[in-house]
Amino acid sequence: MNDLAVIVLAILALGGVAFVFVGPLFTGERKAEKRLEKAAQSNTITQKDRQQDRSRRESIEDKLKELERRQKKPKLTLNRRIAQAGLTWSKRQFVLISVVTGLVFVGMSFLMGMSLPVVCVFGFAGGFGVPRWLLHFLRKRRERGFIDALPDAVDVIVRGVKSGLPLLDCLKIVATEASEPIRTEFRAILDTQAIGMPLGEACGKLYERTPVPEANFFGISIAIQQRAGGNLSEALGNLSKVLRDRKKMKGKIRAMSQEAKASAGIIGSLPIVVMVLVYFTSPDYITLLFTESLGHAMLAGGAIWMTMGVLVMKKMINFDF
Repeated sequence: MNDLAVIVLAILALGGVAFVFVGPLFTGERKAEKRLEKAAQSNTITQKDRQQDRSRRESIEDKLKELERRQKKPKLTLNRRIAQAGLTWSKRQFVLISVVTGLVFVGMSFLMGMSLPVVCVFGFAGGFGVPRWLLHFLRKRRERGFIDALPDAVDVIVRGVKSGLPLLDCLKIVATEASEPIRTEFRAILDTQAIGMPLGEACGKLYERTPVPEANFFGISIAIQQRAGGNLSEALGNLSKVLRDRKKMKGKIRAMSQEAKASAGIIGSLPIVVMVLVYFTSPDYITLLFTESLGHAMLAGGAIWMTMGVLVMKKMINFDF
């Protein structure tokens, strides 16, 4: 009996040990434990990814806020306007040119035999209106050239980055091979970076020299990539696509509004053209406007109403992009 009891106890002990170590393999408990361990590990990895994504998102938001605060349009001084027009004049040179232009207009009005108030109006228009209009025209023309050439420059950077070149070398290629005004602006970025400014901030300065949304997009993209990381070629590729889509949209809007602009130009120039034609055909009839006080009042009233009409038409047919 004692031997039988020992054998039974030994069998029960072996059975218990086998149940503890071998049983989970057949009941699926071990697989369930492994699944729970994998789930816990995946949850841990997911939490780490979420934390990384959250920290990156916060970093990007901070950078955007900083860029928005920094890139608010500063006061547009005369020196800044001259630089944005692509001219190398100083403020003193621009003032001298304005004075000379005003004197030329005054001399022309005197030679035409106009009265003193009309001469003063011509002098004011020549000294203040024409130089600033020319500056505005050159600035807008330079901005259009920049917008047209920027997508190609971004594509050059994308291809260079995909081929393994550093971003700085890609910018050097653009600053050497691109057309104006892209070449000058990217050369200014490299010069600013060479004196110690980070590349992201140097690209952010582009918006100050060329205040167009496309330049702001490029500066923000480079600044965010420099601070938060990421796939630069993909980001700039998407930026190039956005820039080209904006260019197409501008072309469509310009084509749709061209008829209204032509009509506004004809309506606005018609009184002046009629006055010039009447002056050549019947000078005695039209010179009363320049010699009589009532004629001066009529000219002033007509100029005021014409200016208001032109401004209203300009507001109606211009679109912000």
